Amino acid sequence: MIQPLAVAAPGQASLAQLIHQPLGTFALLVALAMLVPPLVRRTGLPDLIGLLLAGILMGPDVLNLLQPDGETLQLVSDIGAIYLLFIVGLEIDLEEFNRVRSRSLTIGILHFLFGMTTGGLIGFVFGFPLVPCLLIGTLIASHTPLGYPIVRSYGAQRDEAVVVSVGSTILTDIASLVVLAIAIGLGKQTFSWGNLIGLIASVGIFALTIVTVIRIVGRHIFRRSINDESRIFLTILLILFIASLGAEVAGVEKVVGAFLAGLAVNSVLPEGKSKQQVILVGASLFIPIFFIHLGLLLDLGSLSSSITHFQMPLLMVLGVIACKGLVSLIAGRAFDYNGSQTVMMWSLAMPQVAATLATAFIGYEAGFLDRTVLNAVLAMMVVTATLGPLLTARSVRQLVEPNRQLKATPPSDESFAIGDDSSLAVVQRPLNIVVPIANPTTERGLLDIASRLLSGGAQSQGRLLPLALVCPSLEEARGGVNHAVSSARERLAQAAVIGDQLNVKTRCLLRLDEDIAGGMSRSAREQSADLLVIGAGRPDKFRRWFFGDLVDGVCRTAHCPVVVVNLANREVEDLQRILVPIKDLSASAREQFELAQRVLASTSPDAGLITLLHIVDPRFNRTDRARIEWELRRWLPTQGQTTSTVVQLERGPGVETKIERRSRDHDLVILRSQRRQVAGLPIPASDRTSNLVSLLDCASMVISEPLT
Repeated sequence: MIQPLAVAAPGQASLAQLIHQPLGTFALLVALAMLVPPLVRRTGLPDLIGLLLAGILMGPDVLNLLQPDGETLQLVSDIGAIYLLFIVGLEIDLEEFNRVRSRSLTIGILHFLFGMTTGGLIGFVFGFPLVPCLLIGTLIASHTPLGYPIVRSYGAQRDEAVVVSVGSTILTDIASLVVLAIAIGLGKQTFSWGNLIGLIASVGIFALTIVTVIRIVGRHIFRRSINDESRIFLTILLILFIASLGAEVAGVEKVVGAFLAGLAVNSVLPEGKSKQQVILVGASLFIPIFFIHLGLLLDLGSLSSSITHFQMPLLMVLGVIACKGLVSLIAGRAFDYNGSQTVMMWSLAMPQVAATLATAFIGYEAGFLDRTVLNAVLAMMVVTATLGPLLTARSVRQLVEPNRQLKATPPSDESFAIGDDSSLAVVQRPLNIVVPIANPTTERGLLDIASRLLSGGAQSQGRLLPLALVCPSLEEARGGVNHAVSSARERLAQAAVIGDQLNVKTRCLLRLDEDIAGGMSRSAREQSADLLVIGAGRPDKFRRWFFGDLVDGVCRTAHCPVVVVNLANREVEDLQRILVPIKDLSASAREQFELAQRVLASTSPDAGLITLLHIVDPRFNRTDRARIEWELRRWLPTQGQTTSTVVQLERGPGVETKIERRSRDHDLVILRSQRRQVAGLPIPASDRTSNLVSLLDCASMVISEPLT
């Protein structure tokens, strides 16, 4: 007799029972992946630290809501592991590597040999057999250049030391993953030279086959056959999974196939939305769950034991720092790099995150590494992932700013003549400026400020391009697309009237797009815009924390500089005193100054005042400060221009406080935002500009350079 299926009454099942179901487990993992990173960022720590702590908290030793051996969790975590290595391969810049491949290979070989030797010796000291010693060696041999986005933000990504160091990642990661595959294969078989040669041949044949096939097939699919971005995205996922399964069939680890697939796809897939979608899905969902799973694997008992017996974690941390530093010193001396370049190479090679975590996880799952090693690896990861970017930020400033600040010798007479030939005049050329308009109350102010940026004093005018965007799916829910289009046309008609009143060339644009931020960026590219001027929007912190920010989305995707304007309920005519905080003497800083000159050029230049404020590094002596001031004075306008410009220097620290205090005597502050993205990893770099804007009582303009 068939028994009736028992169905629990609503509310009868406990929360723990619901979570232990596959759907409940996945829902909890997604919630952690979404909620934990924003909370951790407020502490200044990398996202992955918070995800590891979340795994510990949800694990058997604390709340017991998640089990590390659950089928759902293991499946998603495996996808995260292969996704992590796939994105590492997908994000490697092959063109930059080809430029200095011989030096990159040399440094990569040194990193690999020194890392394998250091890790092998550590394993030998603690009595591990051959295979675990090889795996510990691969943990130290590989590296992830987490500081590269910081280098990019300072415009130093073309420095040879940077290119060489980042390029060496290719060899170290490939070699480490190959040794990982060989070590796992040797651990499962009886060691012999025949098996070793067979494994090496298997790895070589598989690597050659997978890369060749993906490049041939991918070139045909991506560039000829498929134009639909969603199908391209699914094709990339299919390639990833097939390559991972093929690696296991060939007798090597699936992460090796994922990494090689990333390199192969990288060589044929053009930059675009499809590539961003692949990285977004992995970085926002699967990779965070992989880190949570690592946290679940941590045994608090063994972790406390490893803290008590700190020898191995300490040796691994000191070993990787010393190993990477020694290689960077040798390379710096051999290639005649200066001290800042040597420290830069050291900082980029220090972080142990992507391949290191995957290797440790695979070795632990295969039974060759115990929890002591896993805990030591996590300690090494935390220290190097924190120390590496800090050293990068310090060394890139020493690499870029002193070269720009000290390359010119100040005149012996410190009284500087403003009208001499060394003045660097503003570039007076007309601009095409796209201005998205959505709020009728702020429409005139945005168009007015944009109109003052058009000419820069040039004889010919630029073009003002008001843009009205309609999202069909969103408007369907609100009450109809036709009504939204009609409202957009009304806003554009009003923009045309405002353009006539401002006496500027105006061309109105209407666009229907499901992606608001992407639609703005695509319109700017289609119109060959020089600037994209947008309003700051409402400071809804909860909505920004939960759903993301439209301004950030535009800044990430725009091909041209984005100027974010917050008039703070002020009239444009009242913006007569402008404060321009200058962080360095780069071209981006010059754009801040030129933006201020354009604002005042169309108003009353006789009454205008521009203050160039530089917060000097406290380590600089009096001579250095004098040289910086002299270089800034070269920016001052010539005698033919009547706008008053003054240079003021203050000693740090307390940059935000000093700028906020100076802003009280000004009507407008023009800032520069350094947008940074870390290649495929959920580890954000800080951006202090948004925090500073929230402190200002006056109007503000923030210029954001496009990501390169």
